[in-house]
Amino acid sequence: MPVVLKDFSWDRMIAAVDAVRERARRASAALTQSSVPHSIIGGHAVASWVARVDAEAVRNTADVDLLIRREDLDRTIAALSSAGFVHHNVNGIDLFLDGPTGSVRSGVHVVFARERVFSDYPTETPDVTEAEPGPEFPVPTLEALVRMKLTSFRLKDKVHVLDLIGVGLVDESWLNQLPPPLVPRLKELLESPDRERTH
Repeated sequence: MPVVLKDFSWDRMIAAVDAVRERARRASAALTQSSVPHSIIGGHAVASWVARVDAEAVRNTADVDLLIRREDLDRTIAALSSAGFVHHNVNGIDLFLDGPTGSVRSGVHVVFARERVFSDYPTETPDVTEAEPGPEFPVPTLEALVRMKLTSFRLKDKVHVLDLIGVGLVDESWLNQLPPPLVPRLKELLESPDRERTH
């Protein structure tokens, strides 16, 4: 099927970024109101940390990743449903679409705290208590975030860690504080020729 191109639109790009940030804010506000411990992880968390150093180095992301405890899933469903989100479980993955016509690409994707996302992952996800309050939503501590990104280690996770390295938030000193399985992964990125070309 051929791709249909729309006109170039700066307003449309800004609106898309704002919509994702608003989705994260709305989800977090609903969970906070219902006293559900959580943090916003993934690209939004990386952007929040990077912006503390260099706002021009922030990278946008299309979806929202949410860290909760598995025992809080029912309360999360109730809280987010009250905010207009629609819960789905797709191939064993819990996610929330933004309304009945929302897309999976722009949904809220659930990750459970203190668990391995996949059985072959070298470490578990952090607990929701490893978080810091942000101006819009709580995000993982920098150490917890780096552990998560090095554990997943997909292409986008590598780019996110390179972003953190690029603004000076992560450096060689981190090799002494990470779980052993993650050390060679960080070393690979610290030595990568791409570390100066991620923006």
